[in-house]
Amino acid sequence: MNLIFCGTPHFAVPTLEKLLAEGFTIELVVSQPDEPSGRGYEVKPPPVKLVAQRAGIQVFQPAKLKDPATQEFLSKYHPDAIVVVAYGRIIPPWMIELPRLGCINLHASLLPKYRGAGPIQWAIIRGETVTGVTTMKIDPGMDTGDILLVREIPIREDDTTETLSESLSRIGADLMIETLRGLERGEITPQPQDHSQATMAPMLKKEDGRIDWSLPAREISCRVRGLRPWPGAYSIFRGKNLHIWSAVVADAPPSELSPGTLLGGAGKLSVACGQGTQLEVKEVQLEGRKRLSARDFLNGVHLQPGERLGEF
Repeated sequence: MNLIFCGTPHFAVPTLEKLLAEGFTIELVVSQPDEPSGRGYEVKPPPVKLVAQRAGIQVFQPAKLKDPATQEFLSKYHPDAIVVVAYGRIIPPWMIELPRLGCINLHASLLPKYRGAGPIQWAIIRGETVTGVTTMKIDPGMDTGDILLVREIPIREDDTTETLSESLSRIGADLMIETLRGLERGEITPQPQDHSQATMAPMLKKEDGRIDWSLPAREISCRVRGLRPWPGAYSIFRGKNLHIWSAVVADAPPSELSPGTLLGGAGKLSVACGQGTQLEVKEVQLEGRKRLSARDFLNGVHLQPGERLGEF
């Protein structure tokens, strides 16, 4: 089977590698342009591009898919399918019609739940206990195409966006192989989504990381995990941003303290939250400083009685 592969970040790498290992012919890899990153803003290629180059596959990095020159270039190819995994661009109608088996997308949720750019993050943030991956045929809508195959996995209590992404990317790679082979043999019947059950997972913004301490500790704990590594969960401590890297719901009796009040003792750091709950903070990073355990942070700042987060 001849393919075009569209993908950009690390999440897409296991699928590309699996396709190559299973003997699929990949005529072209389409990825987003190289971008500056890191403190020095050094221009770096996306992970998918590096894998393609090592495999000797031509890489195409258009700034826009709607550009006529892009359409002219890609229309020279006649793939059996176009595989799309975390590419980061809307696939235009002309490209959807290009392959005989269609454009097949791997989406990191149990569609129709969590359509959009941040399905893994929002599943954790909203306290889901189960998620998964879905292969679907792309149509002109936003993750609205017919479902092909689905795989579920549990979300562990200690899962972050980083760890869950890694698990889903590898399960998704296997599911894509199964999907393509099933389509080629005519063994898969696409199933329309129940649009009435759809939920959205919009792209996260920096301000989504700011913690509202009036929420229950369970909800804040989920946000800390779901917002890691970006944009990160944070609050204000003595006029500076305090990044919360790791936290769990504290095993503590109901509290009447104001939300955001800090409690330190025996090397543990807790924060009063909504509904009388408390969050035990495990690891933090004060603006301009390195990451520290709660114990080391407490040793350095010497908390004052009644001191609160979220206040300037």
